[in-house]
Amino acid sequence: MISGNKVIPSMGFGLWKISQEDCATAVYNAIKEGYRHLDSASDYGNEKQVGEGIKLAIEDGLCSREDLWVTSKLWNSFHAKEHVELALQKSLDDLQLDYLDLYLIHFPIASKFIPIETRYPPEWIADPDGPNPRLELASVPLMETWQAMEAVYAKGLAKQIGVCNYNSGLLHDLMSYATIKPSMLQIESHPYLTQEKLIRLAKQYNMAVTAFSPLGALSYLELDMAGAAESVIEQEIVKKAALRTGKTAAQVVLRWGVQRGTAIISKTTQPERLVENIDIFDFELNEEEMTAISALNINRRFNDPGDFCEAAFNTFNPIYD
Repeated sequence: MISGNKVIPSMGFGLWKISQEDCATAVYNAIKEGYRHLDSASDYGNEKQVGEGIKLAIEDGLCSREDLWVTSKLWNSFHAKEHVELALQKSLDDLQLDYLDLYLIHFPIASKFIPIETRYPPEWIADPDGPNPRLELASVPLMETWQAMEAVYAKGLAKQIGVCNYNSGLLHDLMSYATIKPSMLQIESHPYLTQEKLIRLAKQYNMAVTAFSPLGALSYLELDMAGAAESVIEQEIVKKAALRTGKTAAQVVLRWGVQRGTAIISKTTQPERLVENIDIFDFELNEEEMTAISALNINRRFNDPGDFCEAAFNTFNPIYD
């Protein structure tokens, strides 16, 4: 998959929910197993450890910096124009890098600025120790944020810029004012949430697409944001395709994601899963299998601020209808 002038590896290694104590080793092992696309974010709270893993992998000759595609994301509390470069530079310092291959607006949500010296990463709640801990929004237009993203791109701090969790309306709006067009849209997408119209629109705008949570519910079970019965790998069509190809059900679903033209972000700290997840490029699903897996779509979104912001942060703040 091409984003800008560099090819983004179709299989990415995601850093969300990987603990600080496990993260450096996980990154090192992922690079050792052939992953070259690392999907990071300041909000994940482990970028220092990601940087340690990258540094050790380069020192050991597993890769060069140029071999890697490193993505990070602008957190909600740094949306104001004077804070975007500040946030990006913090990520670069933690990652021990001079530039990012891709910098994304994490959510189309602007929240109250929290100085890095006060709390980092700021997370969602403005004042966790206050009498009414909640998400506090800030009056920062997305246009202002994007113009600041263009400024860090112009300085070479990010080779490409893009957005996460945007809907079609926000994409249309962004394209109306962007001087430097976004090269990437990152969204939740899996067989239960195919998002075909949004992906088609992004490609119409010459944007590449990265799908996070490509296995759907499996990323959310431990957060009580999904039920075990919602696992797509238990679907009969997935099991049949696994039997035909001699692959696991998870590999079939990951292959579906790549074969439909998106990059995908997988996450695991288990060595055997690292190998399994990336071993999806020696087989293809047939047209019937691709169609049947896509037909599993029920528009089931697991990562929805309209749900978790109210439940966890005392603020109703939907971004999807």
